[in-house]
Amino acid sequence: MTIPFIKYSRVLLTASALLMVVAFFFLFKWGLKPGIDFTGGSLLETTYSETRPDLEEMQKIFADAGLTETVVQKTDANSYIVRSNFIDEDLHQSILKDIRDKFQTKENVVRESRFETIGPSVSAALKQRAWWAVIFVCLGIIAYVAYAFRAVSRPVASWKYGLLAIVALAHDVMFVVGVFAVLGHFLNIEVDVGFVVALLTVLGYSVNDTIVVYDRIRENLLRHSADNFGEVVNNGLNQTLMRSVNTTIKTLLPLVALFFWGGATIHTFVLALLIGIASGAYSSIFIAAPLLVVVEKWQRR
Repeated sequence: MTIPFIKYSRVLLTASALLMVVAFFFLFKWGLKPGIDFTGGSLLETTYSETRPDLEEMQKIFADAGLTETVVQKTDANSYIVRSNFIDEDLHQSILKDIRDKFQTKENVVRESRFETIGPSVSAALKQRAWWAVIFVCLGIIAYVAYAFRAVSRPVASWKYGLLAIVALAHDVMFVVGVFAVLGHFLNIEVDVGFVVALLTVLGYSVNDTIVVYDRIRENLLRHSADNFGEVVNNGLNQTLMRSVNTTIKTLLPLVALFFWGGATIHTFVLALLIGIASGAYSSIFIAAPLLVVVEKWQRR
């Protein structure tokens, strides 16, 4: 059975474009909620062997210390993660002493699991490096695809394969960013360096899936005439469909396990991967390949 992907490509591309508009709207309306990696500040995680204190009591300790910009979050373990503006070592030890004096007993031992401090200059450098990393990855993808597909520069030039692969990548990245803009606004989920690493991973996975589809289209073009380019592309999509679906499912299964049982510290990273990899599988089939046919039709007109 041959699925007519190209026949319904206009509907699929329109739906994807509308999804991008919604993602842009959420991003510009609410923006991402930057974590300590990008804003600078301190992070303190404390763990309680028996009973975790009330959220209001923890917030009061930091308020009494004069820290007004503080976010206190519960974790799945018997712990609290506190993000605040900069805490020097003296204040850090004072807060830790207050927590132990108030909540520690023989049965309920308070342990400091983590304490990190990042200055504003470091966070600014991380922002800049994150942008440059994404830009260089995209340029490298265009250059590689243009070279790899130089043998099939008709009816669509090889560099356009790379450019359309970037369009599919932009869809995947914007979808992830849009979801995290919503999550940041309603659930206070922050983005950090792990989120940037997840985006770069999504870029690599998405382009890999797209290249597999493009490569089958290239093989079909070398074997058959390009007179009916839409049919060649549709055959390539059908030939690689099960490979894309199986690979995606096998990748998502361990990520789902990591999300539920991997601990709170990697939730943001894993969630971004889950959303991005699922989107990457979609875009390689329903965006990257159909856009080739759209470009070919434009060229003929």
